[in-house]
Amino acid sequence: MENPENSNIEDQSSINLNKQEEQFQSRIDMIELRASLERVKAEIAKVIVGQENMIDHLLAALLSNGHVLIEGVPGVAKTITAKLLAKTIDVGFSRIQFTPDLMPSDILGTSVFSMKNSEFEFKKGPIFSNFILIDEINRSPAKTQAALFEVMEERQITMDGFRYVMEEPFLVVATQNPIEHEGTYRLPEAQLDRFLFKINVGYPNLEQEIAIIRNQHESKKEDKTEGVQKVITSEQLKSYQHLVKEIIVEAQLMEYIAKIIINTRENQFLYLGASPRASLALLTASKAFAALRGRDFVTPEDIKEASYAVLRHRVIVSPEREMEGLTADEIIRQILEGIEIPR
Repeated sequence: MENPENSNIEDQSSINLNKQEEQFQSRIDMIELRASLERVKAEIAKVIVGQENMIDHLLAALLSNGHVLIEGVPGVAKTITAKLLAKTIDVGFSRIQFTPDLMPSDILGTSVFSMKNSEFEFKKGPIFSNFILIDEINRSPAKTQAALFEVMEERQITMDGFRYVMEEPFLVVATQNPIEHEGTYRLPEAQLDRFLFKINVGYPNLEQEIAIIRNQHESKKEDKTEGVQKVITSEQLKSYQHLVKEIIVEAQLMEYIAKIIINTRENQFLYLGASPRASLALLTASKAFAALRGRDFVTPEDIKEASYAVLRHRVIVSPEREMEGLTADEIIRQILEGIEIPR
């Protein structure tokens, strides 16, 4: 004779299983997104050895629709990595070399009198593209750097009383050299804050250095980038960016982000803490890192991974601690270690 108690247990288990299946079916499908990003990485790896951290952060910025500042000594593949990333996406690409004599009109464009129409016409500058690579951004004076303020934050420019909106997707990737300061102009805090990430690029290790030398020796191509293929369309990228916005973030993780930001403002080693814009940037970047890992939900590890690149350019170390050799990254690490991780 069938035990009624066992029958109830089986019925309840069946109900729970059905609920779990319904929840699973309603979750976000990240398979195509992750597969596309893996193909992008594979294309970049045809030329670049190592630098996984820089590539992951560039992809996270791409998914977040945020701008990136890359800092590193000459020769560590800052510029070529950004160019390769742009080559894997079927969007417009523009490269601007910043120099001390560069004027705002050289970037934004200028009004030119047309003899044909007997009126002024606006000739768009190189900023009117989808993927903008700015090389040595700190080489140009403040007035030229300031020309980027509106276009980076609001994705538009205002010229002669007219508003010109940038076509999406729109991403600015800028590079700068941290050691050569003669003839450079330090970026103001207001402009730094407009970059989602500041990526610090270091030297490759021994194995990577050997691989770089071997690849150069074995390569017969004049242009090593010619074999890199486009793998993502503009429409796909926009759909991925929309998908990332839907990634699940639990309430306790939002509180975790807030605690990190508040701690930067109260930290005795920091002269300037992070603003609410940093909170929003950390939330957005954490979602992007979750997507990179193929998940539709954010974990504390995603937040910790994003924290350094999001915060290092938004906080200022106090002069006393800076003289002692303390860096922003070390202080961020201490902050992360001092806050209880939500589970």
